[in-house]
Amino acid sequence: MHTPRSAVISVGVALTAIMGAALATPASAVDPEPAPAPRVTVEYFPQPGGEGRRTEVPVNTDTVTRRSAARSVAPTAATTDGEVGKLSVTGSSADRLDVVIVGDGYTADQQGAFHTAAATKWADITGIEPYSSYQGLMNVWTVDAVSAESGITGDPTADVAKDTALGSYFWCSETERLICADIDKVASYAAKAPEADLVIVISNSTKYGGAGYSGLEAEGYPFDGVSTLSSDNAQSSMIAAHEIAHSVGLLADEYTYDSYGTWSGGELPDINSSIFTTEQMAANQTKWYRWLGETDPTGGTVGTYEGSSYYPFGIYRPTSNSLMRALNISDFNLPGREAMIAGFYREANALSSEVGTSSAILRTNRIKVSQAEVTGLAAPELRWYVDGVRVKRAQGLTAVAPAALGVPADGRTHTVTVESADRTTSIRDPKVRAEATERLTWTVKASGHKGPKRH
Repeated sequence: MHTPRSAVISVGVALTAIMGAALATPASAVDPEPAPAPRVTVEYFPQPGGEGRRTEVPVNTDTVTRRSAARSVAPTAATTDGEVGKLSVTGSSADRLDVVIVGDGYTADQQGAFHTAAATKWADITGIEPYSSYQGLMNVWTVDAVSAESGITGDPTADVAKDTALGSYFWCSETERLICADIDKVASYAAKAPEADLVIVISNSTKYGGAGYSGLEAEGYPFDGVSTLSSDNAQSSMIAAHEIAHSVGLLADEYTYDSYGTWSGGELPDINSSIFTTEQMAANQTKWYRWLGETDPTGGTVGTYEGSSYYPFGIYRPTSNSLMRALNISDFNLPGREAMIAGFYREANALSSEVGTSSAILRTNRIKVSQAEVTGLAAPELRWYVDGVRVKRAQGLTAVAPAALGVPADGRTHTVTVESADRTTSIRDPKVRAEATERLTWTVKASGHKGPKRH
């Protein structure tokens, strides 16, 4: 966890301690070498539609010598700084994957432009399957961040400095198209939303660029990933779609570096990378063997194509191209699509109810459930069971009493279960199918007819 950067200290005590230390301590001890600034791995795409690259960057803007301007002006009371908006809220944060979008380089009178950019970029992302079909498992919040100046540092040229709320800048690590931001500032704004599982920073710029931060939870942040992208460049939307796939689908990069040469290790844990050829994969029944030979939405056929996880040789990917390899295609391959669906269900609950399952209920209690809206080839079915036996006539009902399901008043205890099962053809792995099947079970109190009155 991060240590707070400020604390409430008595000025008199603080000054006394500092003066005493200065008199009693050698200069070399008073001015120790500063600790190395924390750095994290980011992914960026040097060319629109091109393959990605990875590098390390500072977590915070103020650790960079060529930082964006440090003359930030506190927003006035008239601004909307920190105001939270609902772009798409489909359920409680406890049951959803929450995405928070924050703008940078937007002045007080440009917040409307930020909201428009946020809606446009999210529409681009959710135009891709399976984001499109599973929007009902996500909440999307916006947070206004008011900047003193419009635009961001490094746009249009490296010598341009702008005073912005999040300190975003091009030319991060001397790479023009790499947009970095001050992650502490990003986190402070994202924290204003009800929940932040993923964060997208939209920088006010027409210039192509962006980045994907990973490993932030290890630095003490409440989220693992942050995507940065420019607002008014159509091709930058794919950066966020790719980056979210790392966090949600646990998908590996499928692009390569020539310098990596040939992989000589064992099988990788990555869902979309393998050391096995098509024949070996089919024989071993491992990784994406269930999809081998199928026509893929990326074009071509699912098989084993050499080059993945940065190694050009010795490792295979499922298709010739996909969104995990380059941004010139807006499709996941079939194994990647299945992995994304598994991730959505891992991060969110499609089925919920305000009627708790921890305490027994009566036969006459009305059970009301909510099912996330999932579209596509096969929306999840809602099924009801009494003591494990399916009640077919109740299929699809979202509110019902146990008595209406056939729970008898026989003085015994019974169970009522509701099941939401996603039967899309985009799932073939039984483990993923199980992930996409959710159940809630209630115990129904024993009850029966009253006995005869005693006189």
